Amino acid sequence: MATLQSLADIGQDAAVQQDAPVHVQKIDAQGRAYATGKRKDAIARVWIKPGSGKVIINDRPVEVYFARPVLRLILSQPLQVANRVDQYDIVATVVGGGLSGQAGAVRHGLAKALTYYEPELRSPLKKEGFLTRDSRVVERKKYGKAKARRSFQFSKR
Repeated sequence: MATLQSLADIGQDAAVQQDAPVHVQKIDAQGRAYATGKRKDAIARVWIKPGSGKVIINDRPVEVYFARPVLRLILSQPLQVANRVDQYDIVATVVGGGLSGQAGAVRHGLAKALTYYEPELRSPLKKEGFLTRDSRVVERKKYGKAKARRSFQFSKR
């Protein structure tokens, strides 16, 4: 790095360092991309590889694990945005939370894994908000309260 001689040199030096980060493909020895997704208390580990569109979650088919159609819809959103439906086999393990949080965690992990496998998909997935971890979690219970904010019933006598 060169030493700056005047304030005018700051703009020239900053222009040199403003290169956009280059996202490269991250694939393991088996040809899979791996990512971790999180939502509420759920954590999902997701692996994707080119295939016929088979989705396995905790060693069970997605139709068995996520029985509600809404949860399967949440899961398939990144693939629909990227126009990659039935092009990747997905294997995921999910722990913690409930089914809704787990579906959100798998969606987050799937979107991240897609960007690792095909870096050019990053901008459409980011625009839809699939790469952002939803930071909302359950508020903790406080002492002297029935729940996080709910008070006990007030009685004058």
